[in-house]
Amino acid sequence: MFHNHRTLISVAAPKKSWPALVGEYTSLAVMLPAATFVGYAIGYLLDKALHTRWLTVTFAILGVVAGFVQLVRQLMQDTRDDGQ
Repeated sequence: MFHNHRTLISVAAPKKSWPALVGEYTSLAVMLPAATFVGYAIGYLLDKALHTRWLTVTFAILGVVAGFVQLVRQLMQDTRDDGQ
């Protein structure tokens, strides 16, 4: 039997410049309220179209959750990149 041994070579990614980091984190600061607003707007429009009252709150909460999910993803990616 032959075993195929592969050597993994780790190449360190170059450090991000200061303006690139500022841009990434500024976009996160804008994304959280934007996701909330988009969720609220969708819920509001659906409430008006369907003559209901609860969709606005539901979609606003979904927008907040989506914003936090994206925030956690970005932070996990950044910490993973820093650890290598």
